[in-house]
Amino acid sequence: MPRTIIENIVIQQYKNQTFFEFCKYTTIRFFEIVYFEKGTGTIKINGKTVNYTPNSVFVFIPDDIYIVNPDTTTSTVAIKFLKSFFRNTSSQNVNLPVNDWFRKIEEILNSESHELREMQFETDADRAHLVALVNMVAIEYLNKQSFDIFIIQNSLSVILHLIARNIQYTNTTNTVKELKSSKIQQIINYIHSNIYNAELLSTKSLAEEFYMADNYISEYFKKHTEVSLKKYIINYKLKLVETRLKYTDLQYTEIAAELGFTDSSHLNKTFQSYKGMTISAYKASIS
Repeated sequence: MPRTIIENIVIQQYKNQTFFEFCKYTTIRFFEIVYFEKGTGTIKINGKTVNYTPNSVFVFIPDDIYIVNPDTTTSTVAIKFLKSFFRNTSSQNVNLPVNDWFRKIEEILNSESHELREMQFETDADRAHLVALVNMVAIEYLNKQSFDIFIIQNSLSVILHLIARNIQYTNTTNTVKELKSSKIQQIINYIHSNIYNAELLSTKSLAEEFYMADNYISEYFKKHTEVSLKKYIINYKLKLVETRLKYTDLQYTEIAAELGFTDSSHLNKTFQSYKGMTISAYKASIS
């Protein structure tokens, strides 16, 4: 079994701590999950402070800086994906679903409303499942002599899926001021979930999926979001393009193929039309 996953993640477990040192992995950490098993206190994230309590879960993305300040004895588990894990994705060990995992956390990387990074769960069951998996991964990982890579790999995949699903739920409910069971939210969730399948995002397919007339679904979408269906889909794709340009070493042709553009030229023209600059210029601006 591949060991790449072990070399590119760090899992730390702290029991009954009253003081936490500054995270030494910040400069090489790409994505991090922190679960507070017990204790109360505050966590300062990028200069802003929020409380933590038992069973709080936080997620951090590149450039996030946080400091934990316990008020009571605190126990935590932290899973840190290092930057090397998602770099050079095209050359990663084929047995590791790195690209699939990257897709799972895209919603978090693109999240603007989730500034303080505390996870909000749609159901108590999702929180319980995630906590159980985090603890299981920590036990396996920290038992260096006999860890089971199969358990670690598959548990991490489910963890990332649960986080992505609940981030999507949070973002959508914050963006769309309607009931969480509203049809517009369902449409947005469906678009995000199927962004890599152009056939499922055609007006005809969407209309069939949500039992609407072909000529009405676009009107309905624009009425509730103030943006056309076509523009929303393209804008979301271009957000994913930006994410890949910023966080991976994928070639433009690979990005174009993955997101359904004809070729890199088509991608570049669309990017320039919507963003006002070429892909190369954007890449240079973030380097």
